[in-house]
Amino acid sequence: MKYSQCKQGRVFVIRLEDGDIVHTEIEKLARNESIKAATMVIIGGADTGSKLVAGPKHGRQSPALPLQIELDDVHEIVGTGTLFPDTGGSPVLHMHIACGRNTETRTGCVRQGVKVWQVMEVILFELVETTGIRVLDQATGFELLKP
Repeated sequence: MKYSQCKQGRVFVIRLEDGDIVHTEIEKLARNESIKAATMVIIGGADTGSKLVAGPKHGRQSPALPLQIELDDVHEIVGTGTLFPDTGGSPVLHMHIACGRNTETRTGCVRQGVKVWQVMEVILFELVETTGIRVLDQATGFELLKP
């Protein structure tokens, strides 16, 4: 385990609107508001054609081959995520959501493009006095959080 300590800064109440792409809008807000790091919760609706990354396709195979799930209809969603800068200082959202419709649920990361259906609500809790950064891990190919 690796960890560090930080403090809570500002809290943002956000309404994403119909057609917005979740990770694009949250990362844009972070740049506009000079948010270096954050954690958040999200609820709302994901539109048809939204894409999730799940997997990997074959357990511990390296390199990991991601699975992509495309939503075939509107889904209710709930999720949580973190935001930390990459080595160039750009904010990078890492958010997983569970998407439900009728009796089926699909879960994955929003990085491939989750499109808002009507509305999503996000409560973003800024983290300050943190040294957290996302660094490329050569062994996995993932940008891992270095606390």
